[in-house]
Amino acid sequence: MARKQNDDLLIEDELTAAFLNDDTLTSDDEGITTVVAEDNWDDSEEEFPGQLAVDMYETDEQLVVKARTAGVNKEELDVSISDGILTISGTLSSGDDTNAINWHIQECYWGEFSRTLVLPVSVKEDEVEAVLKDGELTISFNKVRQEQAKKIQVQ
Repeated sequence: MARKQNDDLLIEDELTAAFLNDDTLTSDDEGITTVVAEDNWDDSEEEFPGQLAVDMYETDEQLVVKARTAGVNKEELDVSISDGILTISGTLSSGDDTNAINWHIQECYWGEFSRTLVLPVSVKEDEVEAVLKDGELTISFNKVRQEQAKKIQVQ
């Protein structure tokens, strides 16, 4: 809804346009302002991998990371750790859809995915177990035991 401009106030459309980056304001002869959207839509597909959702928790002895990776073969999964940074990446193949001539709904993510996590506690990087079972990847690290502070006798 457009209103005439008051010298002290921005009209509603101008206020709205102030928050829109790619829009242009135009005014007609009667002083009515209209927001005209520029068509900057880019139909090219982005080359960014999907992000893998994870759960991470601790037990007394371990740090555990779980991720749902249904449909991913373990051969298409890469798990690595270096200096307390865990990286999980892979490819989710859609199967054989080469005969598809018209998609009606396509909501499932297919393609590359990746997730990098900084581990919140020190772990023994050489004592790790990664298991892919029933579409769930479970990575278990043994935690590094932190010694309790020792009291020093002052003499």
